[in-house]
Amino acid sequence: MTPEQIIGRDGVLLIEKTADKHALLATLAHRLAERAGCDEPALLAAVLKREALGSTGIGDGVAIPHARLANVKNPVGVLAILSRPVDFQAIDDKPVDVAVLLALPETGAGAALEALSCLSRRLRQSGLRADLRRAVSSGAAYEILCADRKP
Repeated sequence: MTPEQIIGRDGVLLIEKTADKHALLATLAHRLAERAGCDEPALLAAVLKREALGSTGIGDGVAIPHARLANVKNPVGVLAILSRPVDFQAIDDKPVDVAVLLALPETGAGAALEALSCLSRRLRQSGLRADLRRAVSSGAAYEILCADRKP
């Protein structure tokens, strides 16, 4: 699985300002519901329920919140680059400025794990994170995310 298969060119947002983690998740859920063809309130509720189990802030300013939904057949995501980081209760206590929200199939763990693994491997690359943070447009951020890089 590749980032292109998960996050389409229309799935990247550059966010100038967001109040907090909840506001960020609501913004991402709005965009993702359109892309995934699912119910926005149900998506946001599922994401918040998952976050209540433990933060999906994986460290180094990155979070990969996600939810499993019955009507999602393939992993679909949106990427956000924030100009002002937000507290995400990440494992390293650093605020988040790169977030990917994923809608995952409710059944069959294979595709969900593959999508999470693909994106977490990519976003662990410090050079890629730095380039994403410098992106001047959503198109540029998409190209950076999808560029073939060696870890």
